[in-house]
Amino acid sequence: MKVLETREEFDALVNSDGNTCFLFTADWCPDCHAVKPVMPVLEEEFKGSFDFVTVDRDRFIEICQEKNVFGIPSFLTYSKGEETGRFVSKDAKTKEEIDEFLRKAAAS
Repeated sequence: MKVLETREEFDALVNSDGNTCFLFTADWCPDCHAVKPVMPVLEEEFKGSFDFVTVDRDRFIEICQEKNVFGIPSFLTYSKGEETGRFVSKDAKTKEEIDEFLRKAAAS
């Protein structure tokens, strides 16, 4: 999974023609660590549907505030500057829940 390096990169990915899935996470978050093992499987399953990018919540707190991402792990999907999906909460997320979210976001 690609790691977000700059705010400019985030803006470029949001506005790109492709579909981008941002995973907001933090090193100290136990639920974030719980989704790490399933993400490579989901990335492979949705290869061609999304480019996956992880966003360190602590490093990019201003993006989290702007996008109302106050719980982690959380997912936002974008295409051509438009938000196409939102799975944001402080709750733990299962592989099945993430898979369902990605399927719906890919269909929109």
